Amino acid sequence: MNRRQVSSHHRPEKTASLLPSALNRKWIFGLLLVLATMIAYQQTWHLGYIWDDNFHITGNPTLRDLHGLWRIWSEVAATPQYYPLVHTGFWLEYHLWGLNPVGYHLVNVFLHALAVVLLWRVLVRLQIPGAWLAAAIFAVHPVEVESVAWITERKNVLSAAFYFAAALAYLRFAAMRDAENPSRQRWYLYIASLALFVFALLSKTVACSLPAALLLAGWWKTGRLRWKDVLLLLPFFAVGLGLGLSTVWIEQHQVGAQGAAWSFTFTQRFLIAGRALWFYASKLFWPAKLTFIYPRWDISVSSGWQWLFPLAAVAVIATLWWARTRIGRGPLVAVLFFAGTLFPALGFVNIFPFRYSFVADHFQYLAGVGLIVLAAAGLTRLPRFIPAALLALLAVITWKQVGIYRDLETLWRDTLEKNPVSWMAQNNFAAVLMQTGRLDEAFAHLQKALEIDPDNVETHNNLGYVLLQMGRAEESLAYFQKALEIEPNRAAVVHYNLGHALLQRGRADEAIPHLEKALEIDPTYLPAHSDLGYALLQKGRVEESFAHLQRALEIDPDYIAAHFNLANTLLQMGRVDEAVSHLQKVLSTDPNDPEAQKNMAWVLATWPEVRIRDGAQAVELAERANQLTESRDPITGATLAAAYAETGRFPDAIRTAEAALQLAADSGNVALTELIRAQIELYRSGHPYRDNRHPTVPAGTGE
Repeated sequence: MNRRQVSSHHRPEKTASLLPSALNRKWIFGLLLVLATMIAYQQTWHLGYIWDDNFHITGNPTLRDLHGLWRIWSEVAATPQYYPLVHTGFWLEYHLWGLNPVGYHLVNVFLHALAVVLLWRVLVRLQIPGAWLAAAIFAVHPVEVESVAWITERKNVLSAAFYFAAALAYLRFAAMRDAENPSRQRWYLYIASLALFVFALLSKTVACSLPAALLLAGWWKTGRLRWKDVLLLLPFFAVGLGLGLSTVWIEQHQVGAQGAAWSFTFTQRFLIAGRALWFYASKLFWPAKLTFIYPRWDISVSSGWQWLFPLAAVAVIATLWWARTRIGRGPLVAVLFFAGTLFPALGFVNIFPFRYSFVADHFQYLAGVGLIVLAAAGLTRLPRFIPAALLALLAVITWKQVGIYRDLETLWRDTLEKNPVSWMAQNNFAAVLMQTGRLDEAFAHLQKALEIDPDNVETHNNLGYVLLQMGRAEESLAYFQKALEIEPNRAAVVHYNLGHALLQRGRADEAIPHLEKALEIDPTYLPAHSDLGYALLQKGRVEESFAHLQRALEIDPDYIAAHFNLANTLLQMGRVDEAVSHLQKVLSTDPNDPEAQKNMAWVLATWPEVRIRDGAQAVELAERANQLTESRDPITGATLAAAYAETGRFPDAIRTAEAALQLAADSGNVALTELIRAQIELYRSGHPYRDNRHPTVPAGTGE
């Protein structure tokens, strides 16, 4: 009796002492996973924005106000892809820290760490050997860097966190159901799991694999599929299928994944899928030469060796099925999870990146977990120092890999070093060089891109744009025209750039149809509205000009080019006060804009109304504009001469006008030459110039 009492008395004490110990172990191991993630991704503090981040963050108008938040949820086309939870997160972050990239990067790392911890708890609940090791490998594997270090791929890390949370809730629900716990609690977990699954889908629809993965896990544990499990997961399958198909439609009709670049037969798609499976598996087990854009394979159904990839994949699955009674069902389940989760990216449905590569690291962020778990289970049989050394090595590679996402130039240089035959990398690196004024280098890279893909619209357009920036507008026309031959009805930017180049050559009649076509393709295209307003003004269609420029400012009240061109139109309408206010808007935004300085100086020096004129300020503005243009612009020279004349400095006016006359004659601008000659005659007779018009060029912004 006494023994029984002693035993009964001590049992609760032992349980109480063990519980804190178990909880402490969970906390310690969980914190170790978070710490490993933070160390491996330490360089994210120094990362900026890269490719496509402008569409998602810096140039995304839906982040600015509450109406934008409504559009994120209510308009499929309001964001690059309809993943409203992702863009809601961006919206909140924009209102917390604006456009500081550090905040967005740290949230990505936090979400990855959260996904890692949740994966660990899912694997523990499934009683998978090496659960913590598998989660640790997932945390620091360099293949995952693209998803974590690239802000645009927030959809991957956010979706994964919800995915594993949904799986954990469902597994707890299933365990309670089997244990015949109270119904209210188990259905609460079921509803929570379904809700978390929907959140995962609204972050990225690759999460649609979850119900199949849960069935696989059940089959792995019991060796059979129960109808009640299938019925319970039917709502998951229905929601996943619905949102998955909507993503396929959006990818084709909104993102643009259709046309010749995606025209593959089923047999070709089968070859792509087989090779992609082996590619992804190889990068998991040997993560060497990871790059942002991998070479795009040439697919040939007549090439015998290409058939080896899909046939070998089928053979592996068949072998694992045949051997399941000897080696267990685990390896087969891991491989099926890997292949099934990758399915949307294997080539059977069109996705935009297939235009330049059939594979990308971020496509296997979630799918790779299957093979990682299988490998971790095997590593547990080795001495502990081997898995530890492997984790350290992976973390070091990841730390280095993060560095290539520092900025666009670093990213594209690294990509070209590893994949010099990528037209996309050559083209995009050239765009970076253009933005930094290195036009000759940009032109060389674009020529390489054109050699790789002679029929690429973006390359022809960018070559034309570089030539336009180099002052070779006539040469640029051929490249824009070639781009339109390839894709006449899709590229609004090409129609715009061709129209802009024609305006630069003084060919407004030819420019107007192209600018109108650009607006037909994209009615909100600001540069086209602005340039069309200018072109119509040149043809005397003042009211139409005013309408387009007003429309541009309705779309974006801070669009400086429209303010500039509207000022010219208002001058022609005699509304000088309004014109001056628009020029002041331009100068307040960029005090060193030589075009705005020149136009304001012209108004202050030549306008017929005395109340408007201010010779001293006109001289100051015109001298600054002339200095900025290195005294090479005849219109600026003519403006400076008019400003000198307004202040009575006629010798300076004559000297400056004669220099401008020579520049105008050399450029072949007959109208400007005659205007300056008339000015000189006035200055020689001691009279300033008076006019309410100004010879100028459009303030368009080509892309």
